[in-house]
Amino acid sequence: SRSAMDHQPKFFENLSGAGKAIAVLTSGGDAQGMNAAVRAVVRMGIYVNAKVYFIYEGYQGMVDGGDNIVEVSWESVSSILQVGGTVIGSARCKPFRTREGRLQAALNLVQRGITNLCVIGGDGSLTGANLFREEWSGLLEELAQKGKIDAEAVKKYAYLNIVGMVGSIDNDFCGTDMTIGTDSALHRIIEVVDAIMTTAQSHQRTFVLEVMGRHCGYLALVSALACGADWVFIPEYPPEEGWEDTMCVKLSENRARKKRLNIIIVAEGAIDCHNKPITSEKVKDLVVQRLGFDTRVTILGHVQRGGTPSAFDRILASRMGVEAVLALLEATPDTPACVVSLSGNQAVRLPLMECVQMTQEVQKAMDEGRFLEAVRLRGRSFENNLNTYKLLSHKRPDAELPKTNFNVAVLNVGAPAAGMNAAVRAAVRVGMTEGHKIFAVIDGFEGFAKGKIKEISWGDVGGWTGQGGSILGTKRTLPAKYLEKIAEQMRTNNINALMVIGGFEAYLGLLELSAAREKYEEFCVPMVMVPATVSNNVPGSDFSIGADTALNTITDTCDRIKQSASGTKRRVFIIETMGGYCGYLANMGALAAGADAAYIFEEQFDIRELQANVEHLTEKMKTSIQRGLVLRNENCNENYTTDFIYQLYSEEGKGVFDCRKNVLGHMQQGGAPSPFDRNFGTKISAKAMQWISKKLKETYRKGKVFANTDDSVCLLGMRRRNLVFQPVAELKSETDFVHRIPKEQWWLKLRPLMKILAKYKTSYDVSDSGQLEHVAMLPKEAETGAI
Repeated sequence: SRSAMDHQPKFFENLSGAGKAIAVLTSGGDAQGMNAAVRAVVRMGIYVNAKVYFIYEGYQGMVDGGDNIVEVSWESVSSILQVGGTVIGSARCKPFRTREGRLQAALNLVQRGITNLCVIGGDGSLTGANLFREEWSGLLEELAQKGKIDAEAVKKYAYLNIVGMVGSIDNDFCGTDMTIGTDSALHRIIEVVDAIMTTAQSHQRTFVLEVMGRHCGYLALVSALACGADWVFIPEYPPEEGWEDTMCVKLSENRARKKRLNIIIVAEGAIDCHNKPITSEKVKDLVVQRLGFDTRVTILGHVQRGGTPSAFDRILASRMGVEAVLALLEATPDTPACVVSLSGNQAVRLPLMECVQMTQEVQKAMDEGRFLEAVRLRGRSFENNLNTYKLLSHKRPDAELPKTNFNVAVLNVGAPAAGMNAAVRAAVRVGMTEGHKIFAVIDGFEGFAKGKIKEISWGDVGGWTGQGGSILGTKRTLPAKYLEKIAEQMRTNNINALMVIGGFEAYLGLLELSAAREKYEEFCVPMVMVPATVSNNVPGSDFSIGADTALNTITDTCDRIKQSASGTKRRVFIIETMGGYCGYLANMGALAAGADAAYIFEEQFDIRELQANVEHLTEKMKTSIQRGLVLRNENCNENYTTDFIYQLYSEEGKGVFDCRKNVLGHMQQGGAPSPFDRNFGTKISAKAMQWISKKLKETYRKGKVFANTDDSVCLLGMRRRNLVFQPVAELKSETDFVHRIPKEQWWLKLRPLMKILAKYKTSYDVSDSGQLEHVAMLPKEAETGAI
């Protein structure tokens, strides 16, 4: 029966591409990460025994044929993972818009037996691909009538399968949380804003920054969130009538509060409520005329498309590329052309035309002035971003704020992680908006016990989003030995709720405090934890603040090391990463950097495995790729240390390759937070503070707060597609306390991806993929953790 079959896991080893030919092309505007997608399609295709072809210069190359369509090998895509743009080129193509052009393209494909297309591009490119697929059989019949192909070919190549991946820095495609290139574009914008902030600070200047996004304000909105801009203009949410006055009042208020700089971000497609453009020049003139501030305009332009792809984009594109090949292998004449995309943290397939129609709906809504509708159609992630921005950027006058008389304390616990400060800022500002007094605790639980606690205000956290490390100071100390003193401080300062931002120690700390509730009534208050650690080892959350920044540091370093190895030839690098016993950084770093192997604690390995890896590298040195990269998590095995592995490789590789080792160390904890960590930290922390307000209302009885149930001590984490509050007591059973990791970790499912892309035989469970979903118009209350 069908249901019995559904529970059988599905393994990709049982899917074969033998006899199939897949062609990959990139089209439309380029985006960082396209190459990672191309690489994944090629390698996965070859891995399942299909033939894989490049089509150079997008649809133009498909129409021109000849040496624009070439069969490729495993090594053809070596060393492109870290390169921005697209190595196979992209071109605007007029001929493909005509039936004549498509007829020629069909002939070029049939002559090579290609009936599977993987298109990486924006909505225009994908719509074109769908039309091509619908016309396919008609085109073949016409070619047969003209005698260009025989009747046999018409039968043999009767169907064209198409799978799309969205590569667009604008993130303007409905149905996907993130398109390939968006995260990298945000990296470029944030690098520029961080640099501009230092010079604006020196001269008390106002900067107007214009970012890309003709029809979509995603880049402008998220970069405004990530750098705490004073004002943002986007096409989906035009300012209300009289915005000129409101904006100028806000800017001068900020100056009066001793803020030395203003940042205004304008999307290139920004409009007012009458659909008239708002340009960066217009904004500048306005500020100069009305306020006389020294104002400069910076237009970022094509910088945003350039540079190396971020770790996030490389992993996203690699996952999508592999998923695209699976979708092509499973496609039938009856399945609609689909797009592979990411929803929350999960790969999904969606009907291509549903996504395109939805994307066009947004534009239509904007053209007709239905702006609220446009924001809703953009999806939950966009709406969340907009609401969070509105919440954090404008301080309401004190008279307008509610007064709750509740005091909430915020502290950092554990090791520093980039993005902690963004989380503190969001907590302070949302807390104040909700009417609470916010107290900052210096140096974690240890500082709490010593009474290092002070009230913190709106302006105190200005400019914190871009700061790395922990401004409040953080310690690994657990509260158990200071319970008496912490309780006393909570009593003295009348603290009614706790918000803890930190790693595994923060989780242990909350468990200890809730266990102490019987003895100390002071701990009978709502407590919430927001996960922040580079190791990403906190149970109850797929991601933690700081892990993305660390991953980017590892990836950048690996890129440099690979470059050095390519120069010397025949060299293998062994790189040790942090993470405690959690292999997240080693495994994902290996995927993002294109490593040959990653040793992690979660997947036990023995000397035979090490031997196999050495042999694998020896084989690799015979090809044109004469370098190797091996990552090792610091605690993956107590006996097979980094030195041991280095010595083993050196001995076994004698005469074939030489070895070097690198311990990355604490650079993984430092640096300015990545856009993802700023945004994730801001949104998750804002949500945690709203939960605190709700719990305070629920537990306030007879003039005091009293909360002693399990559900009043929670951890807020991202799980697959949602942000969820989970009682820490319930997470105990999911935790391996000895090794400080969750018992089950989602990213282990991606481990085979790295092995496939490094040419190892492996088993890969693909039961999760394959169901075609639909683009849902989500109900209002559905909130997700989409970043």
